[in-house]
Amino acid sequence: MDERVDALAEQDGWKAEGFAARVHYRGADDHYSIEYYAPSDCVLYWKVKGDGETAVPVGRDTVPEPLRDRVRQDLDAADVDPDVEARSL
Repeated sequence: MDERVDALAEQDGWKAEGFAARVHYRGADDHYSIEYYAPSDCVLYWKVKGDGETAVPVGRDTVPEPLRDRVRQDLDAADVDPDVEARSL
């Protein structure tokens, strides 16, 4: 496992899964799964449907800014450059 993934797994709600770390957030109406991938040093956002089984990737510009702020804070706390949150794939 990667030390960045391990460090993220120590943040509230994050779980390590091999070379990636994942966290789930529920907003007022929307549910998101956020994944950090160590090999590509990037963050992906997934919007999760109400059934909890189906998720589709979404662009950062569709994600509420408070959630993006929280992800950047978690990255920073794990000594991962928070600017990777905005990295385009």
